[in-house]
Amino acid sequence: MSEVDTAQIRNIALMGHGGSGKTSVVEALAFASGTISRQGRIEDSNTTSDFDDEERRRGMSIGTSIVSLDQGGVRVNLIDTPGYADFIGDVIAGAAAADVAVILTDAASGVQVGTETAWRIAKQRGMPRVVVVSRLDRENASWESSLESIQATLGPQCQPLQIPIGEEDSFSGVVDVLSGEAFIGDSAKGTAAPADLAEAIEAARAGLIERIAESDDELTLKFLEGEELTADEIANGLKGAITAGTLVPVLAMASPSNIGVAPLLELIVAELPAPCDVAARAVEVKGEASELEADAQGPLAALVFKTTADDFVGRLSYIRVLSGTINADTHVYNAQKAEDERLSNLSRVVGKELVRVDKLVAGEVGAVTKLSATTFDTLTMPDSGIVIPAPAMPNPVFGAAVAPKTKADVDKLGVGLQHLIEEDTTLAVIREPDTGEMILMGLGESHVSLGADKLRRKFKVDVELKERRIPYRETVTARSEAEYLHKKQTGGHGQYARVALRVEPRARGEGVKFDSEVVGGSIPRNYIPAVEKGVVESLPQGVLAHYPLTDVKVIVYDGKHHDVDSSEMAFRLAATQALREATQKAHPILLEPIMIVRITVPEAATGDVMSDLNTRRARVQGMEPSDDTDGATVVVAEVPMAEVLHYATELRSMTGGRGTFTAAFERYDPVPDHEMQKVVDKAKVEAEAAT
Repeated sequence: MSEVDTAQIRNIALMGHGGSGKTSVVEALAFASGTISRQGRIEDSNTTSDFDDEERRRGMSIGTSIVSLDQGGVRVNLIDTPGYADFIGDVIAGAAAADVAVILTDAASGVQVGTETAWRIAKQRGMPRVVVVSRLDRENASWESSLESIQATLGPQCQPLQIPIGEEDSFSGVVDVLSGEAFIGDSAKGTAAPADLAEAIEAARAGLIERIAESDDELTLKFLEGEELTADEIANGLKGAITAGTLVPVLAMASPSNIGVAPLLELIVAELPAPCDVAARAVEVKGEASELEADAQGPLAALVFKTTADDFVGRLSYIRVLSGTINADTHVYNAQKAEDERLSNLSRVVGKELVRVDKLVAGEVGAVTKLSATTFDTLTMPDSGIVIPAPAMPNPVFGAAVAPKTKADVDKLGVGLQHLIEEDTTLAVIREPDTGEMILMGLGESHVSLGADKLRRKFKVDVELKERRIPYRETVTARSEAEYLHKKQTGGHGQYARVALRVEPRARGEGVKFDSEVVGGSIPRNYIPAVEKGVVESLPQGVLAHYPLTDVKVIVYDGKHHDVDSSEMAFRLAATQALREATQKAHPILLEPIMIVRITVPEAATGDVMSDLNTRRARVQGMEPSDDTDGATVVVAEVPMAEVLHYATELRSMTGGRGTFTAAFERYDPVPDHEMQKVVDKAKVEAEAAT
């Protein structure tokens, strides 16, 4: 099936906690549809959607991948997203390209933090949802415990559409609650349900019908009046209830043995909404808020939601067409960057395989090669004025200094880092001016480490990661004076300059100011700029631990020159030494960056987080309920940067992975004496090691 209409498309994001079986479900669905001829296994490193070498080595998904399949006249685009917190950016991007979220939860573990995260992302986007209890054939699997956990955590709208037949070693099939048919093994054809499940089936059916009735006013009225809904009303209402979100069907599955796979595929094709069935997308048109329907005849608007570098085709961009039709070998317009782009090749995506197509209609997900400037941007026509807002991504919270290992790596580092952050928009690169370090920022230590690995594997840049240095600064707390005589005779013209300086503290954040009070020509006016230059050159190297000097006023008030031996160089050198001596006598101190952090934690973990903050020299500013996460509290505090370098990992450990935080620079404050001595001692050791 080469071409489809928008109504024949289903875009499904598979989401959930790491290890819940998303990739295995994608593999099973692809095999059941005939898209692949051999079903791969995670353990054998041969699945269709985990094709990256690092994914196969680690046995887990790292990035979003797409497997497109055709079933019953419908094109199903399965978007397999990673489950670990460090890769949440790919989950958000995958959800932006999909219309429905299929959220997996492990039958032995119930709802986990990754399940809750997936649910929250889908809920924020208003996506219809399906929950799949996976791996029911594994040890300690429990359908009842899983369903109880799902309904208690995610809500009563989660109702079983299936009842499993047996569990663990005896899990052999599922029963469709509405039809009463049993699907044994990998069979796609139903048989009679076991008699011992009749009571459970009837109870589940009653819950389903109530939720189906809530999605339609006429059905609601009929249900409340005690009338029984007809089979047609129930069947027709199921899709509407799922689309409206009043019903989240819960399914049972063991994908490696293909139990429950055929019913899930049937549900996707028959009951889950097409792009034209879900709510219109919010966009901007010429700066005004608007909505866009999934209409192949409408104005062109497509979102590039992921960019990768491929060894064979080069730059590969995954796109979701929201409106209109994109044709191959045409020109489109990047609305964010105001640049023309030529679409040379369009493809459907089946893992790492690209299937060439002539066009992509509204609702389709595909790929295009060799876009020059487009990353997470809108493709449209120049005069449309359409901009698709990119979903908000979490800010990076962990950074490590990245340094090239060889001279050849130095030359390639900039380009490699640019490609890296194009592939993963939750990574960022900053240069710390005070320390001179290049900092690779990410969502956690493993995220940054993986970024460095990708630099080496994909972009051939070998780098070393080091703990970033804190950009301390130095200042003075008292007024002092010092003078320095620079005198050197080497035959011919010598060097002579005497400079007397005074240093005074300034208010925090005012920086450095230079002034001259020289009178009477003790230092000729033409040498004053040389004195200032000597002062400025000395500022980056303070006297305590060689950190930049700031918030100080430097005044040259006296000096002496020689008619023959004085020079600009001599006055620069004299000013440098005079400033150093004056600073040493002015009671210098260290200043440290203070961050304002907003920590979102479950209410039950608030006490632990507060206690931990007290050990980090934090000043808690207050607490407030979270607007984004139900039952969560936001703790606002000021914390020294040195205390939160590894906080991303420590907070996850403290809160079971449910805590998140953001950090932003606030100001510089003095370092306490006992902490300052530690920094000074460490700087001395590093200086000695360098020599």
